[in-house]
Amino acid sequence: MTRSNSSTSIVIVLLIIFTFPFWIGIVGGLFGLIVGLFGACIGIIAGVFGAIFGAVGAVFGIFDGAAFPHIHISGFRFFIIVAIILAIVMMSGSKKKNNG
Repeated sequence: MTRSNSSTSIVIVLLIIFTFPFWIGIVGGLFGLIVGLFGACIGIIAGVFGAIFGAVGAVFGIFDGAAFPHIHISGFRFFIIVAIILAIVMMSGSKKKNNG
């Protein structure tokens, strides 16, 4: 009886030792996945705040003439022009995909 328990313990210890790289890889992969998802959430939140502050800055003209002093377009007008151009480009791109 003791011989069976001793050999079982040895087999379990050897199994743990030989499969250790496998388990440490799984733990490391899960840790990387969790940290990556956390970083992605922080990036999304920062992107949303950046978009909000950028839109508010464009509407109120905070950056009017600061970046391009030789262009005399207010921030709100420039924002509207860029938005219209992007909307036209996106609409023309979607028509090409539907026809092709």
